[in-house]
Amino acid sequence: MGMKCGNCGEISEKWQYIRLMDSVALKGGRGSASMVQKCKLCARENSIEILSSTIKSYNAEDNEKFKTIVEFECRGLEPIDFQPQAGFAAEGVESGTVFSDINLQEKDWTDYDEKAQESVGIFEVTHQFVKC
Repeated sequence: MGMKCGNCGEISEKWQYIRLMDSVALKGGRGSASMVQKCKLCARENSIEILSSTIKSYNAEDNEKFKTIVEFECRGLEPIDFQPQAGFAAEGVESGTVFSDINLQEKDWTDYDEKAQESVGIFEVTHQFVKC
């Protein structure tokens, strides 16, 4: 993800990778977050937490619509860009065939569903961030 400091507006030069299974302790024993980052410009410690209870599936009926699939608790960090990676999964609508470890880095994915005897795919992945 591309991140921006909520305090000074500095945009990080490098992509930040956030994973649900990661947990980093906050200074002063104030709990933990999925990622903690010190701003290079203002030196403020910022964090972002993936709220696991908000993770939702994107289904065939959601096609071509924006849908909230995850929420973050942002403490000083604001996500401004997203690049999907590997680790996504899909299930054939009619066949139930499971496709695991889908890599969406190119924002497109294709495969062949043997049970349904047809090509399947995910195309033109887009995103938007909505402040709550």
